[in-house]
Amino acid sequence: MANVVLIGATGFVGSAVLNELLSRGHKVTAVVRNAAKLPKNDNLTAVEEDVANVDAIANIAKGKDAVISAYNPGWNNPQMGKINDENYPKIVEAVKKSGVKRLLIVGGAGTLFVKPGVRVVDTGVIPDAIIDAVRSLGNFYLNYLTKEHDLDWVFFSPAGAFEDADKGKRTGKFRLGKDDLIVDSATGTSHISVQDYAIAMVDELEKPAHHKERFTIGY
Repeated sequence: MANVVLIGATGFVGSAVLNELLSRGHKVTAVVRNAAKLPKNDNLTAVEEDVANVDAIANIAKGKDAVISAYNPGWNNPQMGKINDENYPKIVEAVKKSGVKRLLIVGGAGTLFVKPGVRVVDTGVIPDAIIDAVRSLGNFYLNYLTKEHDLDWVFFSPAGAFEDADKGKRTGKFRLGKDDLIVDSATGTSHISVQDYAIAMVDELEKPAHHKERFTIGY
């Protein structure tokens, strides 16, 4: 059983990761905006805190086995790109300050390659309303996280599309990759259920297979 901090535990991905962690008996300290949205569980401790508060997050994480970040300011937030630029590096700073060595980040698919030299973010398929946010998360990975050598980090990119919690299923059957978008050969689409994404994230927590690198998932 691991003792972990989960940032963003009430979000779309974060809540799925939380459910997977608790179902496997892990002890979770959830850092959230609204603790009332969390389920009741003996292995769950809720903390309402702002990720921008580096010292507070560092103190929460101190002594834990790992930090999982599912942080997301909200896709409907017009300032999401700017907030990502400011807060993702602060999460890294807080984890380093805490002394925890393992950081697992819910990443984005924007910097995955669809063919040599062409990333998802360059294809024009991402809506204008969220392109700045997608680019900001990609820039964090490419320009900041890849230069981080002290932490044992992973940036876990999803497939091109998430199946939502109602339509998606926990199948446990998926493929993992590195830097290329995984496409379903039967449908021609790149997709994954949020439940299966959560399985792979917690698998990585329990049996680390990636270190200071990105990996991805898809059917």
